[in-house]
Amino acid sequence: MIDQLPALQIVVPLLAAPICLLIRHPAVVRAFAVVVTWVILGIALKLLDTVLTQGTISYAMGGWQPPLGIEYRIDILNAYVLVVVAAISAVVLPFGMGSAELSISRDRQYLFYAAFLLCITGQMGVAITGDAFNIFVFIEITSLASYALISLGRSRQALQAAFSYLIMGSIGGSFILIGIGLMYQMTGTLNISDLSQRLPAVMDTRTIWMAFAFLMVGTSIKLAAFPLHQWLPNAYTYAPSAVSAFLAATATKVFYYVLVRLIFTVFGVAFVFERMELHLMLAPLSILAMFIGSIAAIFQKDMKRLLAYSSIAQVGYMTLGLSFANVEGLTGGLVHLFNHALMKGGLFLVVACVTFRIGSSKIEDLRGLGRQMPFTMAAFIVGGMSLIGVPGTVGFISKWYLLLGALENGWYLAAALICLSSLIAIIYIWRIVEVAYFQPRDDETPVQEVPLRLLIPTWLLIGGTLFFGFTTDLTAGIAVQAAEHLMGGGP
Repeated sequence: MIDQLPALQIVVPLLAAPICLLIRHPAVVRAFAVVVTWVILGIALKLLDTVLTQGTISYAMGGWQPPLGIEYRIDILNAYVLVVVAAISAVVLPFGMGSAELSISRDRQYLFYAAFLLCITGQMGVAITGDAFNIFVFIEITSLASYALISLGRSRQALQAAFSYLIMGSIGGSFILIGIGLMYQMTGTLNISDLSQRLPAVMDTRTIWMAFAFLMVGTSIKLAAFPLHQWLPNAYTYAPSAVSAFLAATATKVFYYVLVRLIFTVFGVAFVFERMELHLMLAPLSILAMFIGSIAAIFQKDMKRLLAYSSIAQVGYMTLGLSFANVEGLTGGLVHLFNHALMKGGLFLVVACVTFRIGSSKIEDLRGLGRQMPFTMAAFIVGGMSLIGVPGTVGFISKWYLLLGALENGWYLAAALICLSSLIAIIYIWRIVEVAYFQPRDDETPVQEVPLRLLIPTWLLIGGTLFFGFTTDLTAGIAVQAAEHLMGGGP
């Protein structure tokens, strides 16, 4: 059974999704889905432990050895991503355990859990597969499930947001497929490890240059990298609360993994940063994302929309670290993949807690909640401090490595801009703190703290921003190993 864990990582949630459609009973399907997420978390942790102790895992599907057959190839990088997706899923899915908290009608909850498990399947498949075409297949599974999850929101804007995401996602997926097809035309293989060995012989062809361009643009759309981020604010704002928390914590991280894998494993550092000089475009756009996302967040009137624009800025930090093309910068991007998942997942759950009690996520409606919902708003403060990068939180660890990466390259202006953009985050976090703690409520009716079934998942994520802010070996240590492996050119 242990030898089959790579396949079970995908098979378990994939088979569980249609079973949810058969069960239908809200309480039973809810318990079943939660158990499934904890099972796949256990599998992901075991795979990570195996990779750390024994090295890269190669699993040949159907007994066909790579590169002829489809391979699941797990190294330290994708084992790390598998744990991130599985951990967030296992915490977010039990959140609320009821229709009111999920903002989904009781008779449609089985659809929610089925789509949720399919989305997990797609994200894990993207991370675990060693086949380029299967990356596209799993991307489409992830995207289709995400469209359905977003559309389950109760407002009409949810359908519009899902449709906008569908259009942009379809364009991005088409670009990725074209890029993969062009590489297959020139190399005759789809195995990622085999591609990395065959591509150098045809790197000077215009076909490969076009493949690189299509893949970068397509992945950037899925990642919501600036300026291809238009779908993200509405998708995060109008989706059900649990969906916003899950997608904000996992979706962009999985596509960041795809971008990293393409650049460092498939095409290689020399081609991307020396011949194509991607950093000349990627670094300025990343810095623009950091500032434009943060500045836009300042002027939002809704907490979910504020956090959505903040996510655009945080994606900018990750892509900036990638553009440094050194171990420290890449480490900063990879560790921020995990850290931002904790921060943003927890903060969106805070919004869900607030919405559960007052029926609104507008900032002006938060007056007086600091005293009436002390544990919920304390979670927001801790998560906000991590977004800013206060020492002792995971946000500080990410930005520290990014600063080291910038200084190693002699990019002193970039280092200064990283610090300045962090200061902008203080403004939009303070806006909410000011309203919640220093403005009295107009309505004298007391607001009660949310139940433990909402607080516990929220504080598991927010508490993680403090725990991993001090215990850095568990995250930054793995990120350093992954960065060194990638910079060394290992497949």
